[in-house]
Amino acid sequence: HVQLVESGGGLVQPGGSLRLSCAASVYTYSSYCMGWFRQAPGKEREGVAAIDSDGSTSYADSVKGRFTISQDNTKNTLYLQMNSLKPEDTAMYYCASKPGPCLQPLGVRWYDYWGQGTQVTVS
Repeated sequence: HVQLVESGGGLVQPGGSLRLSCAASVYTYSSYCMGWFRQAPGKEREGVAAIDSDGSTSYADSVKGRFTISQDNTKNTLYLQMNSLKPEDTAMYYCASKPGPCLQPLGVRWYDYWGQGTQVTVS
């Protein structure tokens, strides 16, 4: 069982930046998919960005050019650098992971393990 703990959320003004972190418990899978998702009040959870064990990345169109997903395998930590934040980026952000290939990187139902979320408010 993989445990995921997000941090780094907060209140930021439009145009500002935040970096989210997701600390994973020991992750020994040779192949995996990890992603960031968000859910705003009254809306469905949506995929934001994903990265696989080879370092290939995927992004939602709404965040391309503004958000960057990365990972530090030595620390078992996933990051999401968010720049040029907009009010519409306000949401609870979740980290998720799945052992195996990244066949549906932004698919909510693809992932097996989820963190508790960290709130991002742009206002």
